[in-house]
Amino acid sequence: MKTRELVARFLQSEDLNFLLTNRIPRIQLTRFMGWFSKIERPWVRDLSMAVWRFFTELDLSDAKKTEFKSLHDCFTRELREGARVVDPAGDTLTSPCDAIIGAFGQVRDQQAFQAKGFPYRIDELFGSTQAAAAHLDGTYVTLRLTSSMYHRFHAMHDCHVDRITYISGDTWNVNPIALKRVERLFCKNERVMLRTRLLDGDHQITLVAVAAVLVASVRFKHLDVSLNLGYRGPNVIDCSLQFRKGEEIGWFEHGSTILVFAPPGFQWAENVRQGEMIRMGQPLLRISRPDKQRPPAHPGRSPQCVWVGGSGPSRSR
Repeated sequence: MKTRELVARFLQSEDLNFLLTNRIPRIQLTRFMGWFSKIERPWVRDLSMAVWRFFTELDLSDAKKTEFKSLHDCFTRELREGARVVDPAGDTLTSPCDAIIGAFGQVRDQQAFQAKGFPYRIDELFGSTQAAAAHLDGTYVTLRLTSSMYHRFHAMHDCHVDRITYISGDTWNVNPIALKRVERLFCKNERVMLRTRLLDGDHQITLVAVAAVLVASVRFKHLDVSLNLGYRGPNVIDCSLQFRKGEEIGWFEHGSTILVFAPPGFQWAENVRQGEMIRMGQPLLRISRPDKQRPPAHPGRSPQCVWVGGSGPSRSR
């Protein structure tokens, strides 16, 4: 048996996996990884990527480039032209990212599930009852990104982004083992909420990017700031950003989980099955409506962001 297979079998022990990825100084190691991954020295890059490849299958065949300045540069890689096909159907919301489909279902009594038997309240996840109100009795889907995946996320439909909310927190691992052991994990971890409204029908779709151990930084294409453990700006950023379906919105600086919340009136696409791989651009949700025509095109707008609550620190750490 190969060394990689032996190590993989060793790490498949749930107790050991949980111990090595959670019973550690999570926040300190996450900050260190954020610094270390950006070192632009060839020997650091090559050694880091060799270790990375040892523990996971890293496929760069769809990357726009294959030579990278640092580990971070590889993590945040772009795709080559034509690497993903975005489903054009007007009643379809496509997956915003490459991911493994986790728990999905309907929000009942303000609750969703991170794993079987482990519910969480969406008002706690969103940070307020008002923010969660649009998704009561709605639909949710959990999308888990692994370390080797493409880490950028895209618009699920033609949409307008009007608010970004940052909530500081912990950095528990978000793998299935931790989700079965840590109650309300998504509500405890650092997260960024992206409130979008579809240009066709004004439905509110919310994407919640949840951080994880070694992975705690989110960037948005039109916002020149990293939302991470070192962030000291305002929690709420009101925006005026418009995206076409499939257009890039932002990226994880390493990778994590995206929770998608839709209001009542949406159903899962036929290909949505727990544990299955989904690619950015493939069908994820369908709008239940009699009109099956594709929505009309909308003119673009100049993107703007407004910092709400001032430019200084919004809380102490």
